[in-house]
Amino acid sequence: MSTASTPPPDASRCPCGRGDTYGACCGPVLRQERRAATAEALMRSRYTAFAVGDVEHLLRTWHPRERPDRDDLADSLADGTRWLRLDVRATSGGGPFDDAGTVEFVAISRTPQGRQQQHELSRFVREDGEWLYLDGEV
Repeated sequence: MSTASTPPPDASRCPCGRGDTYGACCGPVLRQERRAATAEALMRSRYTAFAVGDVEHLLRTWHPRERPDRDDLADSLADGTRWLRLDVRATSGGGPFDDAGTVEFVAISRTPQGRQQQHELSRFVREDGEWLYLDGEV
């Protein structure tokens, strides 16, 4: 996977698995045309950003106190991982009127070493009306 963002066409199915097209789902969030309304919506947009290699969206939506180095993140996106599926297992808080929330998910990928699964409980906070990824427990 390259570090350059390669978004899918708006009419194609969104990588986040919600069932909408990219143009109606995560595309506008990645392009900064609208904010993610919930912690889950932000988490789905971040999964999509990993799938398409959008380093800028990932950095922009990572809480500043936890944000990784740009080069380290770009290197991790260039490791040959192909993201296959996202399953959201549970959410707590993270709604339009909350300031914090969690999203439990399983992300399935294929790496040069074979099929992988990442099961994570991610924490999100909303600051100045914008949801940010804080950290996650794998």
